[in-house]
Amino acid sequence: MSARLNSAQPYAIGLFRMVVGLLFTVHGAASLFGVLGGAMGTHGGTVEAGTWPGWYAAVIQLVAGGLVLLGLGTRGAALVASGSMAFAYFDVHQQAALWPIQNGGELSVLFCWSFLLLVFTGSGAFSLDRLVTRRTATTRRPAAEQAPIAA
Repeated sequence: MSARLNSAQPYAIGLFRMVVGLLFTVHGAASLFGVLGGAMGTHGGTVEAGTWPGWYAAVIQLVAGGLVLLGLGTRGAALVASGSMAFAYFDVHQQAALWPIQNGGELSVLFCWSFLLLVFTGSGAFSLDRLVTRRTATTRRPAAEQAPIAA
């Protein structure tokens, strides 16, 4: 059974990546464009452009979340996203209380650790990273195959 589960691992990671990326992207879109209920605490509004840290966090959520969703530059985008969520937790939430359940920081913690996991696992299946890697691997041939052999 373990071998069967191991063979499905890239697909599970790929689906995990897409769900986490989609949820993160939706948070950024809600904050920047007021869709899907808008930014938290604004009753359908948006965060004011250029405000620190809300607007910058929303841009990171939209861009990094979209890249993770597509599986393009997954490790780098996930690292940025994880760092932004760690900052959100320690700068915003932890001031209220130590534990995430007490300070409302559960979502920040879950996103932070989810993205950190993707930094180490990579994009899994169904990603543009895999497609690009496969394409470049087929176009590059070893030097021995490219050079004619003189007899």
